[in-house]
Amino acid sequence: MIEKAIFRQYDIRGIVNKELNEENTKLIGYYLGLEVKKRTIQTPYIVVGFDIRTHSQMLFKALISGLNESGCIVLNIGLVATGVNYFASYQEFDIDGEKIKPNASVMITGSHNAKQYNGFKTTINNDPYFADDLITLYNTIKENQDIQIKDNHNFIEIDAKTLYIDYMVNQFSHLKNLKHKFAIDCGNGVADTVITDILDALNLDYKALYTQANGDFPNHHPDPSNEKNLHDLKNLLVDDCFYGFAYDGDADRIAVLTQEHNIKGDILALLFSKTMKNPVIIGEVTYSQNVFDEINTHGTTIMDKTGYSNLRLKLKELNADLAAEVSGHIFFNDRYYGYDDAIYATLRVLELIYNGMNLDEEINKLPKSYTSENIEIAVNEEYKFSLMKKIKELITKTQRGFPIIKEIIEVDGIRIIFENGWAIIRASNTNAILLTKYEATTQATALTYKKACENLIQKAKDELNITSNENK
Repeated sequence: MIEKAIFRQYDIRGIVNKELNEENTKLIGYYLGLEVKKRTIQTPYIVVGFDIRTHSQMLFKALISGLNESGCIVLNIGLVATGVNYFASYQEFDIDGEKIKPNASVMITGSHNAKQYNGFKTTINNDPYFADDLITLYNTIKENQDIQIKDNHNFIEIDAKTLYIDYMVNQFSHLKNLKHKFAIDCGNGVADTVITDILDALNLDYKALYTQANGDFPNHHPDPSNEKNLHDLKNLLVDDCFYGFAYDGDADRIAVLTQEHNIKGDILALLFSKTMKNPVIIGEVTYSQNVFDEINTHGTTIMDKTGYSNLRLKLKELNADLAAEVSGHIFFNDRYYGYDDAIYATLRVLELIYNGMNLDEEINKLPKSYTSENIEIAVNEEYKFSLMKKIKELITKTQRGFPIIKEIIEVDGIRIIFENGWAIIRASNTNAILLTKYEATTQATALTYKKACENLIQKAKDELNITSNENK
């Protein structure tokens, strides 16, 4: 029996041997392969890569058995970062004297999740395969689970890593011998399947932590959005080592540190925008208002939903220059292919430094404000979206003691604009939680907004008879 819960908003992901196993992975490969065939004219070639998790090889064999059963041809690129997987889907490969361009890609990865998780990030014709497509795939598998898929581990091995490394070294050849020391933390993920080769070829001066890929992640959890996972990297940022870069398990998400700042994705978008002419930047709903305002002085911003697949699709749809999530997914359409790749983002940050930008000075020019981290409120999955509907209903009515509302934006949940800041309340697309965040000119004002919104959420729960026990 295959569980719907593993078909998430942006990818397929679950606990291996509990929610995701050899049997249902074969089914995923088979019916995914049939879907790829529907969207292509000739026999489809599918790039498949995997991360370092201890079960990735088992899932790889099961997945390609299904893909082979469907009539697709598997191009195996081996142990890679997700950016290399995406990169490969844009390249041509010489196969038996014929130039072949892949039609789809699958990356086997648990990303930043705990080590017992794994899953699949998929593109077809270089568009993310997510949301309704994944639900359709689930329904197809659910209704057709009796098919028997034999083991078939045939594939064509291709070298995407060398192409990727050569591309990066060529594109950033001007950084060679850069006289700025920095540090990287690969978190025992797959970043160093390519990154130190690139940095060494450019003769850059860096210190490296936890480069050895290890699916048990022995040094710290591979999630750079959590401050506690940056402790060792921060300890290297002393004396003349001013910059640090950290990566999640599959190296599509980045954290950028200076001795003074942990630079979130929205601030990175602002810094990159300063090097572009009339840039169009797509930001998600949790951006600081200061970032939107500042970019709009020299370019155009578009507010969109959170989620890496949403942003990648919107970037392509609008042919914008860049999109970024606060969490560290950075998508460059300017001089690149429009997908999230933390290795490439590292080189673009180093390019800012090469061109003379003082990152700390640029950040310190922004108006002072207090911005909270994302705050999670547990809620039963069954009630998550009905609770958001009730909150939206209540916010349209005058609430006693509630701060004056200037505007309500419903791009993703509700972003409530107040006189001196904003708050956001939205349902997570991947977990049984509501997410809230607050920004104001002072911390005290932000806490006022937080208290008012928490009271509103509680009132919505009360009206729906959602008890605290149901939220555990």
